[in-house]
Amino acid sequence: MPLPPNPSAAPGRIPAAVWVLGFVSLLMDISSEMVHSLLPLFLVGTLGASALVLGLIEGLAEATALVVKVFSGALSDYLGRRKGLALFGYALGALTKPLFALAPTTGWVLTARLLDRLGKGVRGAPRDALVADLAPPELRGAAFGLRQSLDTVGAFLGPLLAVGLMLLWANDFRAVFWVAVIPGLLAVGLLLFGIREPAGPAAEQRSNPIRRERLRQLGRGYWWVVALGAVFTLARFSEAFLVLRAEQSGIALALVPLVMVAMNLVYAATAYPFGRLSDRMSHHQLLAAGLLVLVVADLVLATAGHWAGVLAGVTLWGVHMGMTQGLLAAMVAAEAPAALRGTAFGFFNLVSGVALLLASALAGLLWDGFGSAATFYAGAALSAVAAALVLRRHPARA
Repeated sequence: MPLPPNPSAAPGRIPAAVWVLGFVSLLMDISSEMVHSLLPLFLVGTLGASALVLGLIEGLAEATALVVKVFSGALSDYLGRRKGLALFGYALGALTKPLFALAPTTGWVLTARLLDRLGKGVRGAPRDALVADLAPPELRGAAFGLRQSLDTVGAFLGPLLAVGLMLLWANDFRAVFWVAVIPGLLAVGLLLFGIREPAGPAAEQRSNPIRRERLRQLGRGYWWVVALGAVFTLARFSEAFLVLRAEQSGIALALVPLVMVAMNLVYAATAYPFGRLSDRMSHHQLLAAGLLVLVVADLVLATAGHWAGVLAGVTLWGVHMGMTQGLLAAMVAAEAPAALRGTAFGFFNLVSGVALLLASALAGLLWDGFGSAATFYAGAALSAVAAALVLRRHPARA
């Protein structure tokens, strides 16, 4: 059953609640990226982990987040409410940050990453479904692009703050991890007091969204988007390998997180314009173009012999992210019935989570066995295959 129209959404304007969700994402990403931008260096340099261990930790962590989304999304559909689950997920993400500061071994880091990403999984699908509930259909791409853009502003402010604190505190990883708790708690407070979600279906109209007859309402178009998302995720491994590639290029340890600042700055600047563009052109054509940009980014990163080349590759990676991340969410929302949006986002992310685990493990194996260039050449090859599949099925239509 479709949710009632959002009364706060003026024609042609993105609703204020979508902006608030964007700033909640911004604050949580500052918190998360203060940790994640330093975590590969902390694991490899301080705790002595290998690139394979790094890839497995990142893959398991992100896969956990994406798998959990299927259950939280379905639960939000069943309850007819999204905000409570999102609030719990953000709170869990904020409260796990001290574990990174206390971690003496890679096992602690793995536990912290899994709990942190569990929180991300709980909040992700209900939040995305809430954006789709709040935004008018003709502005859905722009709404997802805006939320992603604000999220990504946090993703470059976090590493920037981490760099400043590392320079100030003589590379004290653990002190930076403690500071990361603060913006996480601010995100929880903003969501708690700043959002009123639209009314869901009445209790007597609710039913189990993962029953066979309900899942049949997710048509072939939706499952094609799920398959696309899986192939896409196989082509794009964890961004932790961008950090390691930057360290190889000779950048000072404390300045390495600046590569993530650069990527996320480009990502933030491009996500909203490409989101608006996706409301006006073929989704599949734009997705194929984003994959081709990823091919070029991987090739540049594979062959770069200087930090400037690595920076160019990371910049192209950011353009690719801006072109594709909000777009995939808009594609899911366009194909899913309103009453099954949480479930639809959940299944989409379940399949993508398995693909991400495989991609990150493969990237780590290639890095350890054949060097960094092999990892990025493999990413370029998979991206080219994914682009060819998209163009073959949808040569000129959405």
